[in-house]
Amino acid sequence: MLSYLADYSEYFGPLRLLRYITLRTALAALTALVIGFAIGPLLIRKFKQLKFGHGYIDDRTGALGATYFDKKHTPTMGGLIIFASVFFSAVLWAAPNIWVFTSLFVYASLTVPGFRDDYLKVVHKNRDGIASWEKIAWQSFATFGALGLLLLHPDSSREIREFWVPFVKHAVVTHMPWWMLVTLLYLWIVGFSNAINLTDGLDGLAVGCTITVALVMGIMAYVAGNVIYSEYLLMSHVPKVGELTVICGALIGGCMAFLWFNSHPAEVFMGDTGSLALGGLLGVMAFMIHHPLTLVIAGGVFVMELLSVVAQVGWFKYTKRRYGEGRRVFLMAPIHHHFQKKGWPETKVVLRFWVLSLGCALASLATLKLR
Repeated sequence: MLSYLADYSEYFGPLRLLRYITLRTALAALTALVIGFAIGPLLIRKFKQLKFGHGYIDDRTGALGATYFDKKHTPTMGGLIIFASVFFSAVLWAAPNIWVFTSLFVYASLTVPGFRDDYLKVVHKNRDGIASWEKIAWQSFATFGALGLLLLHPDSSREIREFWVPFVKHAVVTHMPWWMLVTLLYLWIVGFSNAINLTDGLDGLAVGCTITVALVMGIMAYVAGNVIYSEYLLMSHVPKVGELTVICGALIGGCMAFLWFNSHPAEVFMGDTGSLALGGLLGVMAFMIHHPLTLVIAGGVFVMELLSVVAQVGWFKYTKRRYGEGRRVFLMAPIHHHFQKKGWPETKVVLRFWVLSLGCALASLATLKLR
């Protein structure tokens, strides 16, 4: 919104700086950081007054659950801190276009079921939260809503049908059929939405990894939106998509503010309010900037967490059916709990997963030149 002030630079010269995406990205990150620091203590205090903690130990976690007894009253719904910081900062500093609108639409749409899920758990003490069909319905609404916006708008209707992969200097598919487009977009939004949701199990784990992934997506969005850089690096050029860099800047600032309160020992948990929406936001942005598989590399920790659950459940069901006794691949899934079961302290698991996330981010950035 404030980007429009650049049109009045003839009256006040410095306003012309607002035309630069880099400056507005830095301001968006700073704004989100300030908003997060300002509202964080207020919301945490309010959550504690309302007793917005789980208030129970999930016996499905076995002995590990008992080690978290002191966390049962830690408030959740902390994703609202990130949402408020990111959304208002993005609206303030990003120049409105179809890419920005779609990303914020998906982010807001997936915050709703996450908030409802947390509300049922902390207020009604419902361990299962919302029904699976309701969560799928909201994720489908976000996916088809985003797809409709992108296909109907002239600035995005052609670009969204291209499919690019790392290490290749041209589009692998130049015009995806509708069924392929729907399937892939759904997989990326829902897949990363659930992946971050599964990763959010230890203090600072999910939000710390989200920061590194958002940084990569911001760089990729900036390059994709710049015709000079994209041509030099043999990447897809998507006009106006560079504004997503501002969204990524706001996301980094908001997550940094939340990490301040979520670091061990956590004062607040992200909850589904944050994790579902963050995954969907990253998924749709990666698809819009033509870097869906780059997100798979950058978000390697999230992918690993998701695959560990898939492998655990799949192998258990297979061995149960074949041998009459279910067997497990890991001591516990998601995989961060496996390492806890092996005796790793929580802080060691989180720090080492952050290191892995940073390594995945560097690997994904290497794809800029390897084409």
